[in-house]
Amino acid sequence: MKNQKGVTLIELMVAMGVTALLLTAVYMAVNSTQRHSTGIERKIVAQQDAKAALDLMALEISMASYNPSFASGVWRSPDDCNTAGENDYRGIQEATENSLTVEMDIDEDGDTTGTSEKIRYNYITTAGGDRYIARAVGCGGGFMPFLGDRVADGRPLNVRVINNECNPVVPVFRYFDGSGTEIGTANLPDRIPDIRRIVITLAVETEHIDPNTGQRKRLIYSTSVIPRNHVISQ
Repeated sequence: MKNQKGVTLIELMVAMGVTALLLTAVYMAVNSTQRHSTGIERKIVAQQDAKAALDLMALEISMASYNPSFASGVWRSPDDCNTAGENDYRGIQEATENSLTVEMDIDEDGDTTGTSEKIRYNYITTAGGDRYIARAVGCGGGFMPFLGDRVADGRPLNVRVINNECNPVVPVFRYFDGSGTEIGTANLPDRIPDIRRIVITLAVETEHIDPNTGQRKRLIYSTSVIPRNHVISQ
């Protein structure tokens, strides 16, 4: 009868060690892939939110001062939305680094009392961590989160708007005259009639920390808008 040899204890321990190393390597590879996928997913969501917001802002702002019937008394006062009357600012009622109010007669009825004919954008920051762009429509419309959200509401934020945290601080809105010279906010609102181009910049970061880097992903989007109707209405 031939001698039969079993597996020695040392061989068994070596085999177990090799198996453990292989399992550890597989786990690390899978975990790394999952973290990478999560980071990419969060970045894509932030990109989609910011790009969609920027596109809509540009579209609405480009319609500022639209008045196809050239009606008089169409523009509403920035201080009293219910009072019609011509003013020096036409369809751009407010213009600062972090807020912008535009008016347009999109239903072509000779006034701007429609719900979507007065649009306001405002960059909101609070000590409680709020960092978002708010939007209001119509006369007396309250500001609602447009890009980002209020922390207290408890909804997923996806992104936070961090223009004020950049170094240097990045204005959400910048204004230029016909020669391409920037109009400083110190000269506004007096020079609102001179506005020929508006640059919108959104600096955002993902609300959740990237598991790969331990940091939030940061993105900056910018576009240039020419409010052609504002020129015509002067």
